[in-house]
Amino acid sequence: MLPAPHFLAPTAQRPAPQRAARLWQTTAFRAIAIATVVLAIAAVLVVAMVTRSANDAMSRATVAALDHEGAALRLAYAQGGLDALVRRIGERVGGGSDYHYRLNDGNGGRLAGNLRENPGFGTESRGGGTFRYRPASDDLRSDAEARVSPNANGERLAAARVFALTDRLTLIVARDVEQQRIFLAQTNRSLGLGVALLALLGLGAGIALARHILGRVDTMTAASRSIMAGNLAERLPRTGTSDEFDRLADSVNAMLDRIELLMAGMKEVSDNIAHDLKTPLNRLRNRAEAALADTRGGTAWRAGLEHTIEDADELMKTFNALLLIARLEAGAVDDTLAPLELGSMVEDLAELYAPAAEDAGLTLTWQRQAEGPVDIRANRQLIGQAIANLIENAIKYAAPSAPHDASPVGVTLTLRIAGNRAEVAIADRGPGIAEVDRDRAMRRFVRLEASRTKPGTGLGLSLVAAVARLHGGELRLEDNRPGLRAVLSLPMMGMGVVNVDARGAGPPVKDEQACRTAQAK
Repeated sequence: MLPAPHFLAPTAQRPAPQRAARLWQTTAFRAIAIATVVLAIAAVLVVAMVTRSANDAMSRATVAALDHEGAALRLAYAQGGLDALVRRIGERVGGGSDYHYRLNDGNGGRLAGNLRENPGFGTESRGGGTFRYRPASDDLRSDAEARVSPNANGERLAAARVFALTDRLTLIVARDVEQQRIFLAQTNRSLGLGVALLALLGLGAGIALARHILGRVDTMTAASRSIMAGNLAERLPRTGTSDEFDRLADSVNAMLDRIELLMAGMKEVSDNIAHDLKTPLNRLRNRAEAALADTRGGTAWRAGLEHTIEDADELMKTFNALLLIARLEAGAVDDTLAPLELGSMVEDLAELYAPAAEDAGLTLTWQRQAEGPVDIRANRQLIGQAIANLIENAIKYAAPSAPHDASPVGVTLTLRIAGNRAEVAIADRGPGIAEVDRDRAMRRFVRLEASRTKPGTGLGLSLVAAVARLHGGELRLEDNRPGLRAVLSLPMMGMGVVNVDARGAGPPVKDEQACRTAQAK
């Protein structure tokens, strides 16, 4: 096989645009630059493989043609001798053949053929190679060839095969491959320019993409700084393309909405604390002053101190409820959980509160709709406190407005199984809670009574909701038509995983006394 000619292909120069330093430091630009370099290297390898494959294919075709022509001339020599070979070479040269011939004697002298000089390679048997030669006329040199090889001085490239006819006769058959060389040179040049253009376009796309992404990031950064400066109504901008930046903006905006809601809730809680604690503190102080000013002496002072202790107990009850809710929302009770048969507990609570309901002019009805034991894994004191709070709220708000109200009112306590959950429902026929206010009613210190004259702190439902979340359950407030239906839903044993972490990891709640004293109504 003929050795492949070597041609120099033009190489792409790396662009050096002047950009801001931060543009070069963007992840997008670096990724595009790396991808462009990898793609350019791959393109160069592909170009080299294509060029080599094309050159090898052309070389094999040329060698095959030369071997075929040499075989025909050797056959003529074998059949007719030297004269027939010389005549056949003359006929082919005179007929304008694409081949070039030279028949040498033992001393290298030309006996026939149109090659004026011996090729610049050895003339061993079955040898050959490429060489440069000057044709008899430079008219064969086309304009395209002149553009590709402007300094060739009229020389052309040819490939030759050497055939030893006898010890003293050597036949050289050559073929012009200048067009092949020109084609490969032009192919190398075109592919090289393509690789250079690919690199330039890749870097240009990287710069444009980096600028676009940097603009999006700068816009989001500006919005973030505005938020940090105190403009909590600001939100990260979206383009509506649902790309990764829009998804990030949606997540951050949702977080900001949640933070704004929590801050509004905190403000509401602070306002309610100030309102609900100011009245009992003032009453506590006034009773102490009245006892001191009473001239009856020890008896009046003792009565004043007893009333003061009662007011202090109410304040302690409020703070204990707040402390318990905070610990429930921040802590875990896994080491205090134990199997609990919920039916017997609810039945005991129904018997316990039946007299209180009767004193309030109500009937407390207990309905067990679940057959067999209803086993849950829970903290007994917390679940008991939660159900007790719901019963007390129902009794308080469902009580008749007049002592001899003829309308039959009552409280219904129900236990049933819904799927893999046990549900304790406390239904009353009181004023109920509007649907728009039900979520807000489960927040701390929220009291829907505008006058706030009824006793209570607004912590009862908040405590129940915290206990439910701590046990992997939920508290639902529904319409009883009329009245309110509060449903405490808890996962049953073996049917679900109890989520004992309502707000995050924290210490376990073990303060049973706080559970018993937190009668938040």
